[in-house]
Amino acid sequence: MATLYLICGMIGSGKTILAKQLETSRSAFRFSPDEWIKSLLVGESDTDERDRIRGPVEALQWVVAQNLLKRGVSVVLENGFWSKEERTAYLDTAKGLGANVELHYLDVPEDELWRRTERRNMVLPEGSFPVTRREFDESLRSFTPPDSAELMTYNNHAEISSR
Repeated sequence: MATLYLICGMIGSGKTILAKQLETSRSAFRFSPDEWIKSLLVGESDTDERDRIRGPVEALQWVVAQNLLKRGVSVVLENGFWSKEERTAYLDTAKGLGANVELHYLDVPEDELWRRTERRNMVLPEGSFPVTRREFDESLRSFTPPDSAELMTYNNHAEISSR
């Protein structure tokens, strides 16, 4: 049976590292919105365009992911899944397709997240963007971590804490 792996966490939490590990260890197809967005942008510093195309890229990846799940192929999505509503929508859709769903939540303290983000900004890995302190702070305000009741709705879950 195919499994949808949702990677939930803030900027700097290690989503891409975990997604790549799951891609290999679980023989899954990995989708990274930032990698696709970066390949589409003319100028990496065009944050307005980057933000504008994020929604359409994630929607397109989700359409392809659903087709893969229907065919029995496991999928890793490293979107971050900052809201409970978004996580629930993906969970319900994937279960409706007959797939298992695992949530992998990366719980990292704010000061450590910013330290990692600053370090990443100095030497940007392929497929990533620099993040300003303002963008980082705004993202923190947008994040709702999963609670224990929500975690129990998944076929499996992992909370990876750096606390």
